[in-house]
Amino acid sequence: MEKKSEQFYLVREDMLPEAMLKTVEAKKRLDNGKQAKINEVVKQVNLSRSAFYKYKDGIFPFHTMVKEKIITLSIHLEDQSGALSELLSTVAGSGANVLTINQTIPLQGRATITLTIETAAMDMEVTVLLNKLENIEPVIKVELIGSGA
Repeated sequence: MEKKSEQFYLVREDMLPEAMLKTVEAKKRLDNGKQAKINEVVKQVNLSRSAFYKYKDGIFPFHTMVKEKIITLSIHLEDQSGALSELLSTVAGSGANVLTINQTIPLQGRATITLTIETAAMDMEVTVLLNKLENIEPVIKVELIGSGA
């Protein structure tokens, strides 16, 4: 009997085969409750039932993999008054719960913040939060460096 792999890869959307992308779309339509039958949905997205069943348990949008999890971010920040406060206000505004904060001493006008947050109560996707953080003026760079249960 074939053993299922528990190893995951992060793959850019444009690199995925069309059948996988259509499977994601079909799953999205089923999840939103408007269509309850797989036969209807696979016809709408022009996908065979066999391809749907082949991929349905193996492909998920990135945000669903980090939902209800703990994520760790590395944030490079300019040393400006109120910068950390603005950053934390943005995180709080998303509904995320801050678990840990570590900040380096600012050197050459920059500091690195390592922020661990719980995303279960967030009212937005993780990618939306990352974009909001990157758009804060003193923020130089935001990186997702880890996620877990």
